Amino acid sequence: MNMSNRNPLALAGCVLALTSCLQVNVAMAEPLSQHAVYPLWDGPPEGTPAELSPTISERSRSLFAPDRALTGINEPSLTAWVPEHPNGAAIIIAPGGSYRRVVLDKEGIEIARALAPLGVTSFLLTYRLPGEGHENRADAPLADAQRAVRLVRRQAAEWNLDPDRIGFLGFSAAGHLGASLATGYDRAAYTLDDAEQAVSARPDFVALVYPVVTMQDEAVHAGSREALLGEAPSAEQKQAQSPEEHVDSRTPETFIVHADDDPSVSSMNAIAFYSALHQAGVKAELHVYRDGGHGFGIAGAGDLPVAGWPDLLASWLERIDVLPAARSESEELR
Repeated sequence: MNMSNRNPLALAGCVLALTSCLQVNVAMAEPLSQHAVYPLWDGPPEGTPAELSPTISERSRSLFAPDRALTGINEPSLTAWVPEHPNGAAIIIAPGGSYRRVVLDKEGIEIARALAPLGVTSFLLTYRLPGEGHENRADAPLADAQRAVRLVRRQAAEWNLDPDRIGFLGFSAAGHLGASLATGYDRAAYTLDDAEQAVSARPDFVALVYPVVTMQDEAVHAGSREALLGEAPSAEQKQAQSPEEHVDSRTPETFIVHADDDPSVSSMNAIAFYSALHQAGVKAELHVYRDGGHGFGIAGAGDLPVAGWPDLLASWLERIDVLPAARSESEELR
């Protein structure tokens, strides 16, 4: 494992990183435990470049506000974040990073910490980055997301989880991954093994925060599209990888948050996906805030109204029967 900017934050962060880079792997039959790492595949997936090596880069200038990014992901994994009082609900958290990196802190660990008081068991996902030379690059992240849902659902009984309360929460480019999973959970992104044949990859609910969605020109986030599809994708590729064009009545209920002043990803991405859900008769909730920018996570929202999105998410989870009703003030997400 390589670490750029070798400083105390990067070194200490390895202990809690989404540790496909550390590979402290745990046997599936063992009870779920905090920070246990569950590889999605038996070694690097087929078509993974041999030269890839996990690298953590520290981007923060503050010793007390880490902002690490992971690249070179050659063995995708789930890292468990187990609450003190689990209620059986599980959420797979997919941090963003323009499909060029996975942001570990503000869209990963920070989110898992916030969900824990609600009794939600989180699984922090590291997924293949399509621009790093993987074969079938456009489907590599989706294959990892499908495999992640199937893994959690297959192990639900052993891990005391409810197989019908498994959700997916995606940020930024991983919002595209979440929307792609919501609409393409049954797509043949990889060859299923025998244990997976009867296990659905459909998440029971989906949440998207400042998501990239479309690959069409008008509202596209160009950097994410280039990483996923290359510099000159065809019209067919753009259509195939635009989840808003593949919503149907079986798409899971979805919660969406965006800021209208987002300088990186147009809020039209969120609006387009919500509109498609609405037209398909899928219940959905959309919050577009006047201010917030991009990449605010939780702490980065400061005192802006968008800072209230985690409590809106928790209330939505109650209404769709993922969480028990009647949270106390101490259980608020902020």
